[in-house]
Amino acid sequence: MDVDLIFKIAAIGIIVAVLNQLLIRSGREDQAMMTTLAGLIVVLSMLVTQISELFVTIKDLFQL
Repeated sequence: MDVDLIFKIAAIGIIVAVLNQLLIRSGREDQAMMTTLAGLIVVLSMLVTQISELFVTIKDLFQL
């Protein structure tokens, strides 16, 4: 796993947090929740691909 992935996840988290605060302060709580969910989905999709690569590596390592 690269350190680059951790930085990407942290950057997405910071951007989502700032957008969430801006939207809440402007009275758009629904859009703030949707922004948070979109950020969560993006991060989870990144993690799913990494976990998939991990399983492929383990499968190749043990020749299953």
